[in-house]
Amino acid sequence: MHGSVRFSAAAFFLSLAACLIPAPCRGQDGPKAATHVDVPNIAPRAEDVGSIDGMMKAFYEVISGPAGQPRQWSRDRSLYIEDIRFVSMSEDKAGHAHANVVSHPQYVDESNAILLKEGFYESEIHRVTQKFGNIAHVFSTYESRFKADGPVIARGINSIELFYDGKRWWIASAVWDDERPGNPILPEYLPGNNSVAK
Repeated sequence: MHGSVRFSAAAFFLSLAACLIPAPCRGQDGPKAATHVDVPNIAPRAEDVGSIDGMMKAFYEVISGPAGQPRQWSRDRSLYIEDIRFVSMSEDKAGHAHANVVSHPQYVDESNAILLKEGFYESEIHRVTQKFGNIAHVFSTYESRFKADGPVIARGINSIELFYDGKRWWIASAVWDDERPGNPILPEYLPGNNSVAK
């Protein structure tokens, strides 16, 4: 988000709605009244679900685009298990952690209008992948922008759990947190680190 818009990534839209400073495009406290967005089911693209690289590429592509451009919500939905949950971590002014948990329909309904209005781009700048058998965990470091060539407005990490069912990859969960004062991204999760395994 997926965030993402994901918020991704997320990823995000909910921060945009609150103060126009997004977390990854998938997260925080959304608008009071969201307009429902119909998301038809479609067959997944083979290039999306055939590899972890394909999944992560799609994860960011579906939520990115200029103002006025519809987001690829059906393609986005095809990446996840049926009851996927997105979890956006944040902190209040007192430094207390807060987890906002939303379903895919909630995520789409809360994010669609602000993404269309403002434009939003999220891209992966570094990835650490751990894989065992048919399961994988990805720490995907992202940068967010309002325009493709605009300044970076947020950075953070998407934590993605995936599995392979013998035919395709699925995202089982997506959790993310933004970089902020007191929560810097560690050097091993930034470009230039050579310990990444994809």
